[in-house]
Amino acid sequence: LQWSSPPEAIERFKSQEIWFAPPQFYELCRLCNFSSFSELQKFSSDRALEGCERWMPVMLTASDGYIQLLPGDELYPEDPDYTGEKKIIMSTDKKVEDLMKEGSVFHRIVIKNINNLAVYVNIQAKYKHMNPLMINSECSDYNSRL
Repeated sequence: LQWSSPPEAIERFKSQEIWFAPPQFYELCRLCNFSSFSELQKFSSDRALEGCERWMPVMLTASDGYIQLLPGDELYPEDPDYTGEKKIIMSTDKKVEDLMKEGSVFHRIVIKNINNLAVYVNIQAKYKHMNPLMINSECSDYNSRL
């Protein structure tokens, strides 16, 4: 067990010292918005009564990777399969790069492989929440003092 700031945890993920699932990567990218614990605490306190929403990521399989689509993304289905009963499979023969070039409204996690994730968000977060920093696990262009 070792304490790591969000940027440190992402660096450890990149170097394959640790692994976490895409939702945890997304939340670490969100935490990178805050420069201190007190700033995070103030934000949390200020927005606590605003509300929240339930998300269901929808997996889109591309020819060279995966995209976890989140609500607000232009490719997110109107009626997502929250229970798994519909057995909806979204797939395309296109490459991830082509899907990114064709798109313009993003709320997604791109998964090239188990240790190569990237978060892309350009929608307005609901309930005064904070969008994650758009971080690609292949590069280090973020800053946080948490």
